[in-house]
Amino acid sequence: MKTLQVALGARSYPIHIGSGLLMRPELYRPYLQGRQVMIVTNETVGPLYLEPVQKALQGFEVHTTVLPDGESYKTLEVWSRIFDDLLAARFARDCTLVALGGGVVGDIAGFAAACYQRGVDFIQVPTTLLAQVDSSVGGKTSVNHPAGKNMIGAFHQPRAVIADTETLKTLPDRELSAGLAEVLKYGFIRDSAFLDWLESNMPRLLDRDPEALVYAIGRSCQIKAEIVAEDERESGNRALLNLGHTFGHAIELGMGYGSWLHGEAVAVGICLAASLSARLGWLTAVEVERAERLIASARLPTYLPKELTPERMLELMAVDKKVLGGQLRLVLLRRLGEAVVTGTFFQDALLASLAEQQMQVTADKRLA
Repeated sequence: MKTLQVALGARSYPIHIGSGLLMRPELYRPYLQGRQVMIVTNETVGPLYLEPVQKALQGFEVHTTVLPDGESYKTLEVWSRIFDDLLAARFARDCTLVALGGGVVGDIAGFAAACYQRGVDFIQVPTTLLAQVDSSVGGKTSVNHPAGKNMIGAFHQPRAVIADTETLKTLPDRELSAGLAEVLKYGFIRDSAFLDWLESNMPRLLDRDPEALVYAIGRSCQIKAEIVAEDERESGNRALLNLGHTFGHAIELGMGYGSWLHGEAVAVGICLAASLSARLGWLTAVEVERAERLIASARLPTYLPKELTPERMLELMAVDKKVLGGQLRLVLLRRLGEAVVTGTFFQDALLASLAEQQMQVTADKRLA
């Protein structure tokens, strides 16, 4: 087992990464204040992994909330079901929620924990690659709104993250690739050496080589933990973690939540960010080609869906959380391995990058 620490003073917490962690009681018990535990999972993950987590929590009063599976259910209506179950079981303020599932479960359960009785503890038990390397770490919790992704939420740090790599064995190939988009993101924004490693080891990751997965998850979490420790509430450098996300969120919203996986949309967003960075003179054509090749090597799309015109993309991007004072800010690349948040770019350059991408044939036939 590999353990990292997110250093946030009194709110610091460990990230445990390894095989067979779901059923280890000692990883949960230090973070359970009271006797009441609510496991929040979904109808896909529950049948696979609920039982070992319940066994690890023997001796506690354990209840379960099972949510429907999918991004389209990341809503206030579904979120409120957790409160119905907490109140029906008379859960007190010293209870703990355990988020067992992917990013949607983690976001919904974390947001519920942030709000129930003005805030209770929760533990993240991510079961997808994307959740293990990204959404389970950092304390961002939220639900979607029809007008925008993750628009309703709160910062609420977990007490611990337990990332069991055994759960990746049952992960569909498409979900694995979606997680690799977030892994690649860390190399693009802060670690060119990690990007080199990913370029050489992508076949091992796609084959789910255990050693390669543990290294990739560990390095990704280490980079995110460092950035979150520097800027917990995204007033500065933490925004770098949103490389590709402004474009990606617009794709998810424009195509309908759940049509594209989050990582697939972010992958195209990274390609768009690279294209715009080249138009600003920051990246060379060779670097843009390398970025696109890396994305494609993870079996991810590299072009916008034909349904989203440049004008529609701008409309959708206008409601992004990174719009300040009416100005759109984007995370762009000074070089591969160094990102910057900027609102300084020409609108015609942005439109040109969008138009160039939109004219291409979608690379991922699964999304056609």
